[in-house]
Amino acid sequence: MEENNAIIPCEEPESPISSLLVDISNQLQGAMQNMLKMTSSEVDQSIAEIATDMEKCRESVSEKGRMLEEERERFQKAALAVLEMLNGTGTT
Repeated sequence: MEENNAIIPCEEPESPISSLLVDISNQLQGAMQNMLKMTSSEVDQSIAEIATDMEKCRESVSEKGRMLEEERERFQKAALAVLEMLNGTGTT
């Protein structure tokens, strides 16, 4: 035979202390949920700002790359012109 050793809680009226603890617990839970919502909102805002900054950086890097490529082409043309002048094959 199996014995059922489960304790069945007695239903007693709530004492003022337990009522106060339940109330404080509920208030604390509400405050924690509000803090979580605010933190989540701040995280979302930070993510959006970071994404915007990253896009600006990508555009800046792309522009600098384009400028460097143009500058490289100018130097290359200038170097070729100097070589042609030194070889006497320049067209004037």
